[in-house]
Amino acid sequence: MIVVTGGSGVLGRGVVERLLDHVPADGIAVSVRDVDAAADLAARGVRVRRGDFAEPATLDAAFEGADQVLVVSVDALGDEARAWHRAAIEAAVAAGARRVLYTSHQGARPDPLFAAAPDHAAAEDVLAATGVPWTSLANGFYAETVPMLLGDAASTGELRLPADGPVAWTTRADLAAATARLLVAGAPDGRTAALTGPEALDMDAVAEIAGEVTGRPIRRVVVEDAEYRSTLVGNGVPGHAADMLVGMFAASRRGDFAPADPTLAGLVGRPATSLREFLGAALSPAR
Repeated sequence: MIVVTGGSGVLGRGVVERLLDHVPADGIAVSVRDVDAAADLAARGVRVRRGDFAEPATLDAAFEGADQVLVVSVDALGDEARAWHRAAIEAAVAAGARRVLYTSHQGARPDPLFAAAPDHAAAEDVLAATGVPWTSLANGFYAETVPMLLGDAASTGELRLPADGPVAWTTRADLAAATARLLVAGAPDGRTAALTGPEALDMDAVAEIAGEVTGRPIRRVVVEDAEYRSTLVGNGVPGHAADMLVGMFAASRRGDFAPADPTLAGLVGRPATSLREFLGAALSPAR
């Protein structure tokens, strides 16, 4: 049986939907904090179980009978994230899973320039110490981040962001399809190749694409990191979240989120979704 954590979240649910194309529903279980949020999956025959990384005792039942466990990384940072990931990985091993998969990041590395990077690297260290087969999915940076970065650029005509480097923007839908394929067909040991969209683009290119999609030309304006952070905080963004965004740009300048890699396209059996395609669906000329 395949157990997917975060089964009511965007990525976890996407993986389950793709698994249902290939695996009988009763061969899939989801671990969720709120079972009511996955009631529709239960109605389709998926086993829905309560499991909370913050309450490790709940994971014994959530992972019972698992052959494989997909640990979807949490929306948290620092010590909290590391403790929760460790709890989930260790519970999967204790449940007898023959393979543990973890949704890591293309930019995972020990240093904290990008705040989430060391948390993912720490989870990979935990996996490596388990003694059971494991796979770390080196997921590209979510394309879903781009509309947030664009903000009101279509109306102002300016995209004011710090200096950046190329990012291989990748859709969650593609990552879900690739992950399901690995769960069904067999995943490699250790860290995968980067699972990314088809090209790495800097924000100059993003501004050009967004302008073409919306029909409103957008000029890219480079601002200092400190100015960007101040603007974010002034708009109500918490300081820690502003720091994470500033760090994202610094890490991109270092090349942490590039280059693009063809592995994901090979897994999904078609070209990976381009940022232009994604923005064409996410944005409208009215914006």
